[in-house]
Amino acid sequence: MTEASIEDLPGVGPAIGEKLRSAGYRTLESIATQTPSRLGEAAGVGNSKCAEIIYAALDMVNIGGILTGAELLEKRQTVGKLTSCSSELDALLGGGVETQLITEFYGQYGSGKTQIIHQLAVTVQLPEEQGGLNGEAAIIDTENTFRPERIISMAKALDLDPDEALARIHVGRAYNSHQQMLMVDKVKQLAEERPIRLLAVDSLTGAFRSEYIGRGALAERQGKISSHMEALNRFADEHNAAVAVTNQVLSKPDGFAFGDPTRPIGGHIVGHTSKFRIYIRRGKAGKRIFRLVDSPHLPDGEAVVQILEDGIRD
Repeated sequence: MTEASIEDLPGVGPAIGEKLRSAGYRTLESIATQTPSRLGEAAGVGNSKCAEIIYAALDMVNIGGILTGAELLEKRQTVGKLTSCSSELDALLGGGVETQLITEFYGQYGSGKTQIIHQLAVTVQLPEEQGGLNGEAAIIDTENTFRPERIISMAKALDLDPDEALARIHVGRAYNSHQQMLMVDKVKQLAEERPIRLLAVDSLTGAFRSEYIGRGALAERQGKISSHMEALNRFADEHNAAVAVTNQVLSKPDGFAFGDPTRPIGGHIVGHTSKFRIYIRRGKAGKRIFRLVDSPHLPDGEAVVQILEDGIRD
């Protein structure tokens, strides 16, 4: 992170700077990764001027330039891996849930999606040598599924102080899609003061689906989801954080002849933005099967885990 402030950008004086900060643009990185039209809405200035501001921010933070393969490899060395407390699931994910991108867990009701979010919110607090990120978690809870009691059980199992573990998890209850999107800005503000290394959304598409009903609202809904996912992606990159989202599924009738008939909600927007997609389904004897459906560099595969009082385990 550069020490320069957004007022150091050409064309950004105190008045525009205050407007940008109020809208959640507090760092050069957040400005450099935005579009002129959206920045213009926040700053109250034209697109051409915003484009100049964005280009200047890009130069100052070196985002968006052309890098060599060696430089990209060096950047990859900064990626963190967050343990799930299951060696099988960690192996499936190439060492754990990665930072700097979005990992999506989807499945039917009761499959264990919320359980993995609770587990990651605890393990992110572990030191790096134990598979953690030595940080804190922020959870955007859209379905009132967060349970402090579950955190206490999982923390005790990892020899963490339950009270301290709860104090390092920040939960925002979102009652609609608008609040859900605004919560990302709230987390950005929090990350200026606290080491937020995990941002979780549980669940991602439920509010959008219930509010934007019918084919006539489909384009607007997908546009909102796309904007939300872009904001989550930027947070992951700017803060070297893991972003984990849960998603619901729909029945796909033509899938009955070719295996599981379910598919995640959100279509190509969610599919393309989530770099890792994991489908969770119930197995025999209470076990869960985590299937890696999509990844930038890992092969498809499955991991069988248990959800115990202690948390996620092999």
